[in-house]
Amino acid sequence: MIPRTTSPINVVDLFAGCGGFTQGFHEFTLEPDGPSPFRTVGAVELDFAAASTYAANFADEAGGISHIHPGDIKDWDPGTIDEPVDVILGGPPCQGFSGLGKEDPKDPRNRLWREYVRVVKALRPKIFVIENVDRFVRSVEFTLLKEATEPGGDLDDYVLEYKILNAADYGVPQARRRAIALVTRRDLIERHPKREPLQHPAATHQKPGKGKGADDLPLFDERPALPGWMPARTVFDLTPHETKTTHLPDKPGFDRLGRWVPGPFRTSELHIGRIPTEHSLLRYAAIPAGGNRHDLPPHLSTKNWINHRTGSGDVMGRMYKDRPSVTIRTEFYKPEKGRYLHPTAHRPITHLEAALLQGFPMDFLWCGSKVEIARQIGNAVPVGLSKAIAGAVYEYLRDADQIQ
Repeated sequence: MIPRTTSPINVVDLFAGCGGFTQGFHEFTLEPDGPSPFRTVGAVELDFAAASTYAANFADEAGGISHIHPGDIKDWDPGTIDEPVDVILGGPPCQGFSGLGKEDPKDPRNRLWREYVRVVKALRPKIFVIENVDRFVRSVEFTLLKEATEPGGDLDDYVLEYKILNAADYGVPQARRRAIALVTRRDLIERHPKREPLQHPAATHQKPGKGKGADDLPLFDERPALPGWMPARTVFDLTPHETKTTHLPDKPGFDRLGRWVPGPFRTSELHIGRIPTEHSLLRYAAIPAGGNRHDLPPHLSTKNWINHRTGSGDVMGRMYKDRPSVTIRTEFYKPEKGRYLHPTAHRPITHLEAALLQGFPMDFLWCGSKVEIARQIGNAVPVGLSKAIAGAVYEYLRDADQIQ
């Protein structure tokens, strides 16, 4: 018989980054302002600045600094977790799968999911969740993961469900598509009243114009129409139009993991600008609302942009106020990398705005340099998407009689 989970539900976060996955699980509560039923008992993150950010926010809850491994997952012993683990989360590095990279099937980063599998076999959680870019489901590594859950595989006591989810469908003001694999232990499925594995959470929002509106529902249909996607202005209405500094605040630094890093800085302290050239400022001013590089006059464009009128329309683009933002990547502060100009101000979006578009709260703590923090923000799981997954996990464990 499976032992029932006593509250809280123990979670381990692998490839934890700054903690977007963990933050979403912590924000899931059973009542407003109540405690979360989820408790982190361990985390692993290679990037030291990101691990420091994770520690600044979650170390005390995770059982102390010793439960956070700031190093390579290959060097981490899951046996250091001295209590049962109910859920494992993780987003193995996606650069090898991303369409922005070379998509090299031999990229060693693609094999890091196998370390994830090693940890799963050691801790045997009831559920584990893998997040990655949408291209992950077309990779060789994902095929091997599916095979591992089939009869005779290393994880044949688990059942895999996967789906491409858009963070905007869960109230995040950002259109970010991610592959989400939900994997449930078979003996838990036998305890569930529907005898089915964990399913992906239902959308809470929908693209305007998609699906049925309230006036189109059949008579006596009590299903409420979903609200539309959250627009980016829900973030930009909270932030000053202009920036006043290009520097992070002067802080004593964070060294609880054994090495000093700048910080910690609150999200609210990250409204920091850049020092663009006069040429860049003229470019910004020449791009209208919703515009991009194609709107630049020849003297402000480049030979490459002029010769290539097709292709991405997001390069040097302004965000739309009334739509979700594009995917926030690690170099969101460079408008030549995508649609990262402020909707109305002649500047790129700031670290503050990027963090809010990812769903982080104003009092979240960040460690590292400007570039390191930007990388943490861009690599994070959107908090609202994580919270929706947390709700689905909780309901499944409750229905399977795993929560007292």
